[in-house]
Amino acid sequence: MASTTPAVGRGLNKVVASVFGAVYLLVGLLGFTVSGGHPAAGHMGGLLLGIFMVNILHNVVHLLIGAVLLIAGLRGSERTAATADAVVGGAYLLVFIYGLVVPLSSAANFVALNSADNVLHVLSAVLLGVVGLIGLRGRRADLPA
Repeated sequence: MASTTPAVGRGLNKVVASVFGAVYLLVGLLGFTVSGGHPAAGHMGGLLLGIFMVNILHNVVHLLIGAVLLIAGLRGSERTAATADAVVGGAYLLVFIYGLVVPLSSAANFVALNSADNVLHVLSAVLLGVVGLIGLRGRRADLPA
């Protein structure tokens, strides 16, 4: 039976995953240009674009998340991309909460989070999470009974 879901919006999760994946890969690579001379992990790091604190571990996390999203967006199905968007969005929501409760100058801040990172993380969480969950919700109608 054909889906009654309108064609508008099909592929949105693949586009969002691909764009966010490419951006996070780029951010991860650029982070290495400012994180030299700082500990690989810990609350200190270099400032990317003069405002986002990063260290080597933070850069590696960006590279891994970027790779997951880019692969899901370019090689996966729409459902795979929606799942990746929702999961990464959820993970960024947890990182945002972590960034709020952990003192920024403490040893528990091992990925060098700062306030600017927290804002970016919550924005990523909301956008990826909402797009991913809408995509997953809309795809349930396409599954066989």
